[in-house]
Amino acid sequence: MPSRQRRTGTVHAVPRNVFVDSGAWIALFSARDQHHVEAEALVREAIARNVSFITTNLVLAEVHRLLLFRAGARAAVTAIGRIEESERVRIAFATAAHHHRAREWLDELANQPITYTDAASFAVMEALSCTDAFTFDHDFAVAGFTRWSLDGRHAPRA
Repeated sequence: MPSRQRRTGTVHAVPRNVFVDSGAWIALFSARDQHHVEAEALVREAIARNVSFITTNLVLAEVHRLLLFRAGARAAVTAIGRIEESERVRIAFATAAHHHRAREWLDELANQPITYTDAASFAVMEALSCTDAFTFDHDFAVAGFTRWSLDGRHAPRA
């Protein structure tokens, strides 16, 4: 199993890139979501601080599915289009190498309820040297990444 550096909650400069998980996208697009206000504030902060976003095609699949069944086909397609069209967002497509590393993550974290999509996200983040996640679940913290918070600091998710 490849070793990985455990990240801590150390405060450092504002990141250039932040990985965006499906929960953050859903919160951003759904005014009824409990994290909607925080998601909007984080996007405003990202714009102000020139932070770029990274997400994956697997995350987009989750976003599309959730919005399809919660808000309908038009809302799901519109959300994917807005993400795709943003100059601030880079969509990374999972490769065979990401798949193999995701399997390692799933083995390493077998005692945790980590989804394949999250494990593939961890693999993409590692490959792109991205340590910060815009997320509202604690899976990324379990894997040693840090949650990007409202004040732009890197706070570990408890």
